[in-house]
Amino acid sequence: MKIQRFRSRLLSSGLLVALAASGAAGQVSPLSPDELVRRAVQNEIKSKDDPAKFMFRDHKKRISDDQTKLIVETRDGAVGMVVALNGQPLSPQQHQWEIARIERFVKDSNELRKKQQQEKDDADRASRIIKALPDAFQYEFDGTETSRPGVGKPGEELVRLKFRPNPKYDPPTRVEQILTGMQGSALVDAKRNRMVRIEGTLFKDVGFGWGLLGHLDRGGHIYIEQAEVSENTWQITAVQYTFTGKVLLFKNINVKTTETLSDFRPVPPDLTFAQGLALLKEEDSVAENHPQSK
Repeated sequence: MKIQRFRSRLLSSGLLVALAASGAAGQVSPLSPDELVRRAVQNEIKSKDDPAKFMFRDHKKRISDDQTKLIVETRDGAVGMVVALNGQPLSPQQHQWEIARIERFVKDSNELRKKQQQEKDDADRASRIIKALPDAFQYEFDGTETSRPGVGKPGEELVRLKFRPNPKYDPPTRVEQILTGMQGSALVDAKRNRMVRIEGTLFKDVGFGWGLLGHLDRGGHIYIEQAEVSENTWQITAVQYTFTGKVLLFKNINVKTTETLSDFRPVPPDLTFAQGLALLKEEDSVAENHPQSK
């Protein structure tokens, strides 16, 4: 999954799922685990039509660096401005370089189109994974959890499911191939038909391109959470993934990323890219002149 962001409007099913407190056998549910996932995924797919846009803070820690961005969503794509590196605010020169980097998308329409195409390609890959979830795995009940801030809608009871690969699933493209070697758990808000969390681990090496292009090593891990950030609107709030492997038999893959998204604030849905950049400059200036006390 977004994995890019799961966003959609509330489509309440009115369903109540009663599970034994231990999560063992004996659960009572009007829907099977597979149907719970299928309805939640259908709802996530509809999120593409949600016009809501937000400004938020994105803290991403990778092997190579640790950076914090302010991001604003616009009709022309996401505008992201780095405001801190390795826990330290940018120097004046670094800040100038960052503004210049972003302004090239305003000044050069070709650069902006390339950025938009890359975002579309990323979204399409994430959409393929999301759409495959009902068919790629077999699910079973595993108890319940209570949601908390940043995970679902606070105070709601969530259904926990375990999943393993469906032996009958035939991935249509290399994108979905990773799912054939993954097992893990999911949290579902059954009343709102929302996928709240997906956590999966590769229990075997997984080849892509029939093993000719490369493989991902056993032990790779991915974790994605989302939450309701305003009435009926949800956003990704946490992403973690760790993968190793090889591409074309000689180029190593070694990625480890932890990402936290927070401080969501709605913005006008029709902002242009230039207007989004202006909004980020204003926000950064306010933060610089009025730093939070520690």
